[in-house]
Amino acid sequence: MYAPATPVSERAFAVPPMHTRSPEHIYATLTLAFAADPPCRWLFPQPQQYLRYFPVFAQAFGGTALAHGTVVTDDGGAALWLAPGAEPDEEALVALVEESIEQPRRNHALRVFAEMGRVHPHEPHWYLPLIGVEPDCQGQGLGSALIRPVLDRCDAAGLPAYLEATSARSRTLYERLGFEAVGAIRVSNCPPIIPMLRRPH
Repeated sequence: MYAPATPVSERAFAVPPMHTRSPEHIYATLTLAFAADPPCRWLFPQPQQYLRYFPVFAQAFGGTALAHGTVVTDDGGAALWLAPGAEPDEEALVALVEESIEQPRRNHALRVFAEMGRVHPHEPHWYLPLIGVEPDCQGQGLGSALIRPVLDRCDAAGLPAYLEATSARSRTLYERLGFEAVGAIRVSNCPPIIPMLRRPH
């Protein structure tokens, strides 16, 4: 689904560890943050299904960030950034969909991920697959604080940043930070997903 990005030097784009929270803490924070996210709840509409499978989804989609030390966290929020050359775990995503979603919705879910991969940039870039703020911490500027450190790195290195907006509220935040919509992903009755790109400033 995700075309390999152009390999880049680890030394050129390495970043120091940016997180001090345990993986369990980070995935719990994201699970709370995405509990009302339209595409995620379309994927896992039943509460018990969501609670069981969303942490697995988060690990497959952005867990590489923990291994590479490119997670930005604060009390009540977490952002899983993937450095140039890093990608979601496609095999784990497909296995999760096959295990957790029944037909015919399973095929629709796979089409959503395939379309996300199709529009994903091929040039070296930083990718933000998941950023979340717990409900009682939202509206306090924490989302911007979790994004800006890597945008500063992007600007310094002359690299773009890429993400997908999954709600009108998140799109507004990303636009304030310089991201621009580059299309729309619409598959079946899945809520729209908006790919967004930010060129270095």
